[in-house]
Amino acid sequence: MSIERGLEFSVLPTPRIHFGAGTLAKLPALVAAYGRNMLLVTGRQTLQRSPVASGILDELRHAGMKFTHLDVDREPSPELIDEAVALGRETSFDVVVAIGGGSAVDAGKAISAMLLQQHSVERFIEGQPGFMPHDGRKVPFIAVPTTSGTGTEATSNAVISRVGPGGYKRSLRHPAFVPNEAIIDPELMTSAPPELTAASGMDAFTQLLEAYLSPLASPYTDAISCSGLVHFSRSFERTCGDGAGSVAIRGDMAYAALMSGIALSNAGLGIVHGFASSVGGLFDIPHGTLCATLLAESTRENIRHLRASEGGEAGLQKFANASRILTGSTTGNVTDDCNRLVELLESWQQRYAFPRLGEFGVSERDFDAIIPATRSKTNAVSLDEAAMRRILKARV
Repeated sequence: MSIERGLEFSVLPTPRIHFGAGTLAKLPALVAAYGRNMLLVTGRQTLQRSPVASGILDELRHAGMKFTHLDVDREPSPELIDEAVALGRETSFDVVVAIGGGSAVDAGKAISAMLLQQHSVERFIEGQPGFMPHDGRKVPFIAVPTTSGTGTEATSNAVISRVGPGGYKRSLRHPAFVPNEAIIDPELMTSAPPELTAASGMDAFTQLLEAYLSPLASPYTDAISCSGLVHFSRSFERTCGDGAGSVAIRGDMAYAALMSGIALSNAGLGIVHGFASSVGGLFDIPHGTLCATLLAESTRENIRHLRASEGGEAGLQKFANASRILTGSTTGNVTDDCNRLVELLESWQQRYAFPRLGEFGVSERDFDAIIPATRSKTNAVSLDEAAMRRILKARV
């Protein structure tokens, strides 16, 4: 006797989310719930760039908080994490707070995860020799993003990078690593410069699109992805232009990024983020920039393969629906709507001058190292080596 199964999916934890203009003011009270001694991790330019962020330091002092300040100027390396953890073992922090872009939040997340461990962080990074599963113990962590991009304020992983020959960009991951609290205050984002805004926004969009097209997508992640795409569609171009100083428009982008983090945690990502790991481990390319420069060509290749594959209609329908959300209209034809999506992505590529891979030193002779290291098991469709080579070659 066969058992007919209905809809099945699982959902990972999310932080307690505090979303909206002015929510940064909640930080002192949230910190106090965990203790008085905190490690504050920020981006190198965060406090100088944002008067709102810098002002919270006085509020923390006024509330009687003691804090040690660590600033981060790039994607966190294992050495940075190990050095910060060594400092933390001398100080005994009650809570870790990260205020900044994706790199600062990932650094804070990784530090909070390692403060109660004795080994180097490299022992716990996925895919590394001698990998050991993490037991999930951590110091409480509060994430405060100042850019709308990675969605790491809602994810259970922190990306750690060692860039160069033999390098990698991989995750430290455990369900317990989701931040305890996430403060998403769009007032912190109005001072982000245009180039950073565009690249971060494209990262969020890539995550929404790839999670939506993932074979692990569910009605839950589809609803989240589409909600994020709606908010992205009405705010991305304006945050890069005349709406950069608008808290409401920045709020739409912040929401899109948050949704992208929840969606990717539960559905996975595709070929663009596969390349972000393999290319990003070999070459020092900002993550958002890498996503932005590869997305149009990767989307074209995915659509081409879906058209040629049995059962590809569902994926094509999703690409067409994403096109309708972004453009606000439909041609009434799935093929034409998919083509319009690629054209829109190419227009953004040109308008915002996303640099080619060659500008960072990538050449065709590197493809033989990049392609075998590229993982894309949750891509919209299986891509062979020739397809991956075409994507890279189009953007060198």
